[in-house]
Amino acid sequence: MSLSTPTRDDFAALLEASLNQTEMAEGSVVKGTVVGFEKDLVVIDVGLKVEGRVPAKEFGARNDEAEVSIGDIVEVYLERVENALGEAVLSREKARREESWVRLEAAFEKNEKVTGKIFNQVKGGFTVDLDGAVAFLPRSQVDIRPVRDVTPLMNTPQPFQILKMDKRRGNIVVSRRVVLEETRAEQRHEIVQSLEEGQIIEGVVKNITDYGAFVDLGGIDGLLHVTDMAWRRVNHPTEILSIGQSVKVQVIRVNQETHRISLGMKQLQADPWEGIEAKYPIDARFTGRVTNITDYGAFVELEPGIEGLIHVSEMSWTKKNVHPGKIVATSQEVTVMILEVDAAKRRISLGLKQVMDNPWEAFLDANPVGSTVEGEVKNKTEFGLFIGLENDIDGMVHLSDLDWNRPGEEVMEEYNKGDVVKAVVLEVDADKERISLGIKQLGSDPFTEAAEGGAGGEAVKRGAIVTCEVLEVKDAGLEVKIVGTELATFLRRSELARDRNDQQPTRFSVGQQFDARVTQFDRKARRVQVSIKALEIAEEKEAVEQYGSTDSGASLGDILGAALRARNTENN
Repeated sequence: MSLSTPTRDDFAALLEASLNQTEMAEGSVVKGTVVGFEKDLVVIDVGLKVEGRVPAKEFGARNDEAEVSIGDIVEVYLERVENALGEAVLSREKARREESWVRLEAAFEKNEKVTGKIFNQVKGGFTVDLDGAVAFLPRSQVDIRPVRDVTPLMNTPQPFQILKMDKRRGNIVVSRRVVLEETRAEQRHEIVQSLEEGQIIEGVVKNITDYGAFVDLGGIDGLLHVTDMAWRRVNHPTEILSIGQSVKVQVIRVNQETHRISLGMKQLQADPWEGIEAKYPIDARFTGRVTNITDYGAFVELEPGIEGLIHVSEMSWTKKNVHPGKIVATSQEVTVMILEVDAAKRRISLGLKQVMDNPWEAFLDANPVGSTVEGEVKNKTEFGLFIGLENDIDGMVHLSDLDWNRPGEEVMEEYNKGDVVKAVVLEVDADKERISLGIKQLGSDPFTEAAEGGAGGEAVKRGAIVTCEVLEVKDAGLEVKIVGTELATFLRRSELARDRNDQQPTRFSVGQQFDARVTQFDRKARRVQVSIKALEIAEEKEAVEQYGSTDSGASLGDILGAALRARNTENN
């Protein structure tokens, strides 16, 4: 076989093909062979009888030593085929970056995580080496919570999520926080799936609020409400917990959908309310400590986990409309009485006043009915007077017990607040906390005295003849008083005489005395009526019966005259 000698035209064609291949190769990634080392440079043959030199550091991970040997085939970026020295201008860094962009774009499209190293801090965040490509990590995307010191995270391979890519501008934005949140969500799901109500686990107090504490259960938080920390009253979680403290808790509730977990500590202890009725019988007395004061009463701790309420109405016998804080103080030791126990509702009703003497009973012991007491007029009402007595209790004098004869409304005007008065104890009702007093009872009842012996020592009764004294002359009759008594009454005009012509009030004068007949005497209604007319009719009837009648021929004057003479004879 004979070989022909290349012609000039053949060399021209080969040269043109070589130049075309070179033009196409520039600006792209090509393969080369490591042929040697010069200090910190790696000599690479990329073909075309052209060699190039690349810094050794570009062949290792960032800040690491190069890991290549003679004969290794490597990819480099061909910037130019020949420079002034006749060498190819190569870059391993740019080649790696081109490779990385291809891989990163594929990962970005598939929403896959990529591995990188944080190697520098810049304004607003950090730079991350994604195996040749440099990405920006905003400070807000470093962790789930703000990180003060990122030193432990520097130059450590870790996963990132690409948020945004722009090859034209060469921008890549990544997030470490998204990866952590996804990992945390997976862990939370696994933990929640493994939890069961009633399960006892250990955790660490992560955060404390006014209403409870959040406990880290190893990737997920559970809420330990303040009411589930102890059987006793806990005003604030910091009383028994601190951040970072390890605690043993019981799972109370688990919501698989919302991943909310409710925890409890008191459930790990014996329930102090079991058998509570036997421990605290009704009417028994116990000593406790005031733990909380409200507008409606005070809570008293009888033992850890057991509290009872003293309602404001059970705090004092006499202090009715005062705030409980003016009767007891927080942390004060008090003796109370058990009034009611409801184990189902976990309620105990306590009484404070019940361990003290009932002032109404004490008053009755010292002042029995009928005894006389003295006090200050505290108040005037439309139905009577309130008199202040010992031990801050009051007694009431009803209008009807102010005076025997005069209307109570009239007598009330004679009393003022602050007046010191005496009164008689009429009735004491300790259960209803009432004391009835009477002022008129300090004197005798004129009706009783009159009934037992009125004027001249004779009893006043219906039909009796009494002597009356004129107190006031009126057109309608006379205001009179029965002599020898305190009884007063009104003698109507029609009762002044039998004869109509003599029924003139002007016939009488104030102070004048006359006899009259009692026509009504009602002790219950306290009413007495007298009549001159009735006396005249009675005397006439008696005279007729004793001394004759007009039918026998005697005149009425003769009969009355005989009767008058007989009376005078008896009187003499």
